[in-house]
Amino acid sequence: MESYSSPELTPHDAKGDPSWQMLRQATLGDVDFITGDYLAEMNMAENAEAFSEGKHDGFEATAWQGLQESIEVIASKGIKVVINGGALNPKGLAQKTCALIKERGLDLKVAFVTGDDLLPKLGPNVASLKKQLPKHLDSLNAEVTLPSNTETFLKNDSLPLVSANAYIGARAIVQGLRLGADIIIAGRVSDASPVIGAAWYWHSWSDTDYDSLGGALVAGHLIECSAYVTGGNFSGFTEYDLERFIEPGFPTAEIDADGSCVITKHENTGGLVNEDTLKCQLLYELQGNIYLHSDVKAYLDRVEIKSVGKDRVKVSGIVGKPPPPTTKAAIFYRGGYQSQLLLNATGYGTNEKWQVLERQVRQSPKASKIMPDLDVLEFQMQDNPIFRRVGVPEQNPTSQLRSTTYCRLFAEAARPETLMILLSAFSDIALQHFSGFHCALDMRTAFPKSFIAYYPALYAQDSLEEAIILLNTQDQSIETEVSVGHPPKYEPLEKRDDYDTAGPQVLTSFGPTRRMRFGDIALGRSGDKGANINVGIFVRSAKLWEWLRNFLSKERMKELIGEDWTESYWLERVEFANIYAVHFVIYGILGRGVSSSARLDCLGKGFADYIRDKWADVPESLL
Repeated sequence: MESYSSPELTPHDAKGDPSWQMLRQATLGDVDFITGDYLAEMNMAENAEAFSEGKHDGFEATAWQGLQESIEVIASKGIKVVINGGALNPKGLAQKTCALIKERGLDLKVAFVTGDDLLPKLGPNVASLKKQLPKHLDSLNAEVTLPSNTETFLKNDSLPLVSANAYIGARAIVQGLRLGADIIIAGRVSDASPVIGAAWYWHSWSDTDYDSLGGALVAGHLIECSAYVTGGNFSGFTEYDLERFIEPGFPTAEIDADGSCVITKHENTGGLVNEDTLKCQLLYELQGNIYLHSDVKAYLDRVEIKSVGKDRVKVSGIVGKPPPPTTKAAIFYRGGYQSQLLLNATGYGTNEKWQVLERQVRQSPKASKIMPDLDVLEFQMQDNPIFRRVGVPEQNPTSQLRSTTYCRLFAEAARPETLMILLSAFSDIALQHFSGFHCALDMRTAFPKSFIAYYPALYAQDSLEEAIILLNTQDQSIETEVSVGHPPKYEPLEKRDDYDTAGPQVLTSFGPTRRMRFGDIALGRSGDKGANINVGIFVRSAKLWEWLRNFLSKERMKELIGEDWTESYWLERVEFANIYAVHFVIYGILGRGVSSSARLDCLGKGFADYIRDKWADVPESLL
């Protein structure tokens, strides 16, 4: 069985991947299913208020455009489509798709999934949420200290909730396919659910075929993120002709009955599929050695990744077990207002320049009065002893740009007026500036902008009311509605594995070393999980693996994180010996996460390459 992953939108993408990628996958080769994950944690919430006010369709525009462009090919080739591009309004997109099918005289059936929207139960505001407040997603880990502002929003009973959605599984998708649906439109199903549902239906699995379901979950994880497994976001790209990565092809997954899969792509498309691209994507946005889903838990400890041909890599060794009794829920609320000033300094005396600027702002009469009202105030600049730095001027520079750094003055407050006072305080000292101060003339980011904050939660699966609804294509009326129930068995969430390597060797036992950039011998990938960053680092040989697992301990990772590490964070470490990888989760480093994070890299995507840019003493015998 072959499946195609269509685009994921991220909070800062205006459009995501273009709609015509769906048509390319349908026409450039033979596929049985087209699956698509269009939802990041933020884009549903960003459109929720506009949708409730009738100013937004509620579904993803590129999903609708892709269906319009591909519908004839889908019908003629008998391809089934399963996508979560319905977002806030899967019914609306399903109805429009029915009208499109009727208009073009095609014979296709459409169904949509319901049950993820929790706002009617938990909303409309904080007062109602507190009556049945779900536990925070990270609350089961006793070692984790949640960021101090995680629950401050609960003090404001009148604060409206923007959206609340559960991450639901593939049960409704499977039932819809069994009812004869050709196109299934979902909202907030989990990223991999469209792929799991397609494979589950194709192979006629039962809901207790956990090894197979776990394998399909990993297949879905590998292909759900645009071209991330075919060369996008690939840390090893510098080893190849750069032209290969200009337009990487999208992936397909050939999923076998036992849940193992081969990841590939259509011939004569850009990018590449090899063991390294697979390992990078496997390690992306994990939460340790267990991948959780509403239908299954996938244990990754024995995962095998082996090349089986040009642009063909087999993934096997996944062990599945019953799912946990809870699923993830994404609750968003109005977080307040943010602003940022981007200011430049050049060359001589840069450290002292930024010190003067920070003291001027903090000690100004206006700013000093509003300090208690600021939830966040960070001067992110070179040589700041408290907050993270942004760049270092080049010594003996060959151009002014190479000598220039910037300060990101980032602030959050409950009221926009507070941030306007901060801006006014900066204006008061603007012409009392340090030598050579300058900035871009576009100051739009300095003005307060509302933002949506994120509370990731645990929600009981047995409280969900998941259903599939099959529509009559001619008049869009409900033809069949089926409640799909719940998984037949649950297993509790166990304590996450967390360990340094067993039987560690003294590093000097590996012999003389050569100092080099860590990334010269190791690849990796990182991403966000709410308030946390995950990062996986791997090498490519058994000899290097013996050194890596001893070198890359928890203490070493803290050392590599450097000034970004604080003792309020918690670090988890596991190993994937079969793919020569060490994986970490850094809890709390992103604050409340996503749009609430003060970090410039608020999604953690650049973190792995930061670690890979560090120096490491590598044994010469292994090079």
